[in-house]
Amino acid sequence: MPTRRPCRASFGHDPPPSLQPRGSWPFCLVLSAGYRPPTKSGTVSIIEGPDAKQLLHLTAVDGSIFRAFPRMAWALWKDAEHRGIKLHLHFDVFCSVPVDASITVASGSETDQLGAMLQRGRLYVVDRGYLNHELYRKILEAGSSFIGRIKDNGAYVPDSDCPLSEADRMAGVVSDQRLKRLGTPHHKNELKGHQLRLVKVQRTNDDGELETWWLLTNKLDLPAELVALGYRYRWTVELFFRWLKCVLGCKQLLTTSENGVTLQIYTALIASLLIVLWTGRKPTKRTWEMLQFYFQGWASLDELEAHLEKQKRIALTAKEKNPSSDRA
Repeated sequence: MPTRRPCRASFGHDPPPSLQPRGSWPFCLVLSAGYRPPTKSGTVSIIEGPDAKQLLHLTAVDGSIFRAFPRMAWALWKDAEHRGIKLHLHFDVFCSVPVDASITVASGSETDQLGAMLQRGRLYVVDRGYLNHELYRKILEAGSSFIGRIKDNGAYVPDSDCPLSEADRMAGVVSDQRLKRLGTPHHKNELKGHQLRLVKVQRTNDDGELETWWLLTNKLDLPAELVALGYRYRWTVELFFRWLKCVLGCKQLLTTSENGVTLQIYTALIASLLIVLWTGRKPTKRTWEMLQFYFQGWASLDELEAHLEKQKRIALTAKEKNPSSDRA
């Protein structure tokens, strides 16, 4: 069976031609924010403050599988009985919008997709599923940075220990080290020439047990507490997947064709993006219900506009309560 080319959508701007994947199908959608001017960096920040400023362009990356119908032979997954497609998503944490997406079969490699979708100037945050030294090198060569969780038994050679502040300790940071080398001498040093640091963070997991996150990053000037916070923000992409599947209804596919599935998911992404651009807030279930009522004829245009204006006022009120926050 021939290899299927991923379908891709880039929200906001196209990556440089040198960073576009060969053999892929770029599907670029450029949308403008009309309700307020963008920031100096060209983006509209929904979440503002010191965190957003120091973690500028923090982008949570992950993939999510959508189960497909048995008759969708093009979406073979585990075996002859399972079908599925995977959405690979880049989510701007502080703007609360997707900035890049691609769709492959469920077995599509998440590390390969990230490597093909890199943009300059981003701070990517990824979990252990993206642990790949070559991928980390590609991120740095693309002019971006990363915060990535690695295995807690990985080999490394420390260079020096960084002092911890009280804020670092309050965030659960137990160690902050500069590294001479990641991996053992028996492995190829993909990250040679790049300065890295390893921040270890202790936390209590959902089972009430103490665990330690090993967070690798190239951001040497970022406080250790913000390295930990940046990784915690990775959960925002999981919340967006939940919104996409459970609220927008993409958990249930409406078609069996590859183009139809692509259009359904991209339409949902565009709808979510437009809600944020119009209201200045993260989308809520109530807003989506109002849009559904309008399209079904149960709500008038005046009622829909009144609801959206209310969301705008809520967003403005939240900003007025925190006038000291700096725009990212």
